[in-house]
Amino acid sequence: MATAAQWFEGARPRTLPMAVAPVIIGSAAAFDLGSFHWFNALLAALVAILLQVGVNYANDYSDGVRGTDDNRVGPLRLTGSGAAAAKHVKYAAFLCFGLAMAAGLALVILSQAWFLLLVGVGCIAAAWGYTGGRNPYGYLGLGDVFVFVFFGLVATLGTTYTQAGQVNAAAWIGAISTGLIATALLMANNVRDIPTDRESGKRTLAVRLGDDAARISYVMMLALALLLPLLLVGDYPWVLLVLLLLPACLMPSWLMLKGKKRRSLIPVLKQTGLINLGFSVVYGLALVLTRVLA
Repeated sequence: MATAAQWFEGARPRTLPMAVAPVIIGSAAAFDLGSFHWFNALLAALVAILLQVGVNYANDYSDGVRGTDDNRVGPLRLTGSGAAAAKHVKYAAFLCFGLAMAAGLALVILSQAWFLLLVGVGCIAAAWGYTGGRNPYGYLGLGDVFVFVFFGLVATLGTTYTQAGQVNAAAWIGAISTGLIATALLMANNVRDIPTDRESGKRTLAVRLGDDAARISYVMMLALALLLPLLLVGDYPWVLLVLLLLPACLMPSWLMLKGKKRRSLIPVLKQTGLINLGFSVVYGLALVLTRVLA
C-alpha cells in the first residue's frame, strides 16, 4: 500500500507550475481589462491544479498497465513500481477529475459562461484520452498538441473570460507563450524517455522527430515564448521585463543541445517548470504595471 508521501510524489508536484502559470497570466489580463475577481481566479487555479494532478495519475495508471514505465527513469510511478494497485491510481485520477468538474461548475455559475461546460467536458475527455483508452493520442505524437491547447490557450483564455467576459491581445500572447513553455517541458520529458518509449511503441512527437530535431524544437519553443510578448511592447512597454528570463533559459537549452541523456535531463524538467512560472509572474506583472501606471 502506497504511503501518503508516495501518493504526493505520484501526483508529480513539479508539474504544477504548468497548471498555475496560465491562471496567473489570465488573471493579469483580466486586471488589465479592469475586471479582476480574486475568487474566480482561485477557482480557476483549483480547476487547473486538479486537472493536472488528475492527468498525472491517469498517465501513471495507463502507462503502468501497458508496461511503458517498466524501465522508466524519473520520479516514482505508483502503478509501474507496484507501490499502489492500478485500480486505486485510476480511482485517484477520476476523483481529481470529479473535483475539477465541481470547481469548474462553480466557476461557470459565477461567470455565467455556460459554454465553458462543454469546454470542461472536453478537458476531462482529453485528459483521460492522453494515455488512456484503446487508442491514446499521447502514443501517436499528439500529446504536445493537448498540452499547448489545454495548458496554454484554454487555461489562460478561460481564466480571463470567466473574470472579464472577454479576452484581449495580451491574453492571447500570454496564452501562446505559456503554452509553448509547457509544450517544451513535455518535449524535454519525452526526449529523456525516447529509448523506453520507442521500445514500448509509444510514438511521442519526440520519437517521431528524432533526438536531434526534438532537442532543437525545445530551444525554439523557449525562444519564441520569450520573443512573442515583444509584439505588445507598443501598448505594454513593461513586457520587456520578460527578457530578464533569458539567462534562466541558457542552462536547460545547453543541456538539451549538448545531447545529455536520461537522468542528466531531469534538471531540465525542473528548470523549465520554473521558467514557466517565472514567465507568468513577470508577464503578469508587466500587464498590471501597464494598467496601474497608465
